[in-house]
Amino acid sequence: MTATHRPEDHAAHCCAHDDHDHRGHDHTHAHAAGHHHHHGGDEKTLRLALLITLAFAAVEALGGWATGSLALLGDAGHMLSDSLALGIAAFAARLARRPPNATHSYGLGRVEALAALFNAALMLIIVAGISWEAIERISRPVHVTAGPAAVIAALGLILNLGVAWLLAHGSSSLNLRAALLHVLGDLLGSLAALGALLAVYFTGWMLADPLLSLLIGGLILASTVGILRETLHQLLDGVPRELSLPEIGARLAAQKGVLSVHDLHVWTIASGRIAVSAHLLLAAPEGWASVLFSAQQTLKREFNIEHTTLQPELPGEERIPLSRVTHSTTHSQTGAPQKCTSPRNS
Repeated sequence: MTATHRPEDHAAHCCAHDDHDHRGHDHTHAHAAGHHHHHGGDEKTLRLALLITLAFAAVEALGGWATGSLALLGDAGHMLSDSLALGIAAFAARLARRPPNATHSYGLGRVEALAALFNAALMLIIVAGISWEAIERISRPVHVTAGPAAVIAALGLILNLGVAWLLAHGSSSLNLRAALLHVLGDLLGSLAALGALLAVYFTGWMLADPLLSLLIGGLILASTVGILRETLHQLLDGVPRELSLPEIGARLAAQKGVLSVHDLHVWTIASGRIAVSAHLLLAAPEGWASVLFSAQQTLKREFNIEHTTLQPELPGEERIPLSRVTHSTTHSQTGAPQKCTSPRNS
């Protein structure tokens, strides 16, 4: 028995794993169909948002170059970061529709995290470039044609409002919500750019443009650091931040017939897919079928965790031999437990 027990150790599991296999198939197929349909809708929404945002990022970049507005160029960089985030989200939604296979037993959901790392690294380069140019312009102010630039910035603000509305009316998936947060951050960037250009237009204070460009760079940096932290947390198999490991352990230990819980692991397989593995110390092996069913229902109902691998143990034993557990659990379409025998020995 090791502290690194994970669901992939299929051969080492006893009837808890057999139960998971038998009763998990029907559920997994039904879940996969809804899961794929859900991601298909997300992909269409994200694609449309990506095309709109990327197109106007190019318009802002050209406008910033033509008018000399660093704030407009900075906002274009922020919109580019949104475009990359939306592209990553759309790509992840497409990959999420691919079922697990013999090579990738969990599927390809972790590609999202790898793409996010690339996205964050690129954004750090953009922030460094904007900040460097802003500092240069503070020491040597550059004339900005504020009128036309302000018009472009106002159009960008309106466009970001439209994209935010589009994403807000999509599904409530974590993938889409993360993309929405990027766009809401860009709204602040557009407001900052518009404010800088209006200040230049009405007061002639050229320093407003580079100073608010630094603010835009700060907004990009804040969102980038957040992405980096969340991505690294997921890649290092950290417990999802919205969940509490002690709370999950306490709820499992509170199941009737369970004495204690150990080797508890909770991690994210991919966005929106959380897994749990644990060893449950039982008072007696006879009630394992009902304990397993109750524990899985608790994890699903209270924590929205459906991918579970639970292993039974008795005091003084590392594992319960299958010969001592005469019944494992399977489910009918109504979800009621039924008895089946498993003659194999562990």
